[in-house]
Amino acid sequence: MNSYKVTILALDLGTKCGYATGDDPHQFVISGVWDLKPGRFDGGGMRFLKFRQRLNDIHHAAKIGRVAFEEVRRHRGTDAAHVYGGLLAILTEWCEEKSIPYEGIPVGTIKSFWTGKGNANKTAMVDEAHRRGFPVIDDNEADAVAILHIAFENIKASA
Repeated sequence: MNSYKVTILALDLGTKCGYATGDDPHQFVISGVWDLKPGRFDGGGMRFLKFRQRLNDIHHAAKIGRVAFEEVRRHRGTDAAHVYGGLLAILTEWCEEKSIPYEGIPVGTIKSFWTGKGNANKTAMVDEAHRRGFPVIDDNEADAVAILHIAFENIKASA
């Protein structure tokens, strides 16, 4: 039995949505990237349907007890802001529906926690994940793994 007693899902929201889940950050962590880009003949809402389906699938497999996500306050473009807002709406509605607590973690907090620098670049995030033994494929997955670790620290701090 682990000391956390909850399976956390950590997300880096975006069209390439990084995810990480586990019930102890020092044990087996499942992570990856969900590609939510709509297909050539899909409507604009397909990315949101794909996202909801991924949430349902992972909850069915792992019984998610808490969600943590990267809280972004500034976006490079209007489209990115719209996608983020739509995914955040789906996520928070899904959590409310299932009575799963959720928390947003600011970008600078994630980078600082993981690398020691609040303005760390994508390469630094990936390099730090690799240094810690997580074979992530890109910065989205690295961010999700870092968010997962912060969420566990937050649980320990509140215990």
